[in-house]
Amino acid sequence: MTSWFISDLHLSPARPDITRLFFAFLQEQAVHADALYILGDLFDAWIGDDDTSDFAAALQGALRQLTQTGVPVFFIAGNRDFLIGARFARATGVRLLTEPAVIDLYGTRTLLLHGDSLCTADRSYQRFRRIIRQPWLTRLLLALPLRARMRIANKLRASSATQQPLSAEQLAIMDVTEQAVIDTFVQYDVRHMIHGHTHRPAIHEHQLPDGSTAERIVLGDWYEQGSFLRVTRNERELISQPLTL
Repeated sequence: MTSWFISDLHLSPARPDITRLFFAFLQEQAVHADALYILGDLFDAWIGDDDTSDFAAALQGALRQLTQTGVPVFFIAGNRDFLIGARFARATGVRLLTEPAVIDLYGTRTLLLHGDSLCTADRSYQRFRRIIRQPWLTRLLLALPLRARMRIANKLRASSATQQPLSAEQLAIMDVTEQAVIDTFVQYDVRHMIHGHTHRPAIHEHQLPDGSTAERIVLGDWYEQGSFLRVTRNERELISQPLTL
């Protein structure tokens, strides 16, 4: 019995090596799983479910092939693919989860989230996040012609470092704050949390106000390697796999 967790692949036509590894993972590991959980930023930029590009079609087809085998695939939106919606879900068979989501993971209550909401030290980003996630703004973005949204996405790619490893300074400002983590554990009454976004794969222990210990697992990104979390009833393992040209 195995469940897999991934995040921060930032898939795009510019990085076919990452896409190839993702397809291989779906066909070789995920196909045998109890479930696959994708915790945001699957895409470098998702411009809307009406994207008819060959790249978008290939990714949706690969996910559909997996869900048709009976493996449930769950998705939580990240900061780069929050425009994924019901049409994508129908096309792929992926089940969209509202963030944060509490699941029963082999008998353990576990909180799942993308992770950007925990990075409260980055106040400018948090303000941006609150604005961009407003339903009215999402509707406005999706009302733009596909070509206009594509231009916006291309500008975001050109001005970002998402196709390269992030600097130490970038990683520091986008990391979680301890208080936000503790508050989230307490708010949702859980002792186990899994998230991505910070690009710092690790397993952390946190002391909660009641004296109990909580576990937080951070997923890795896919810039220089594939990064996976494999969970069984008795084991949690972070795995790294090389990219191939």
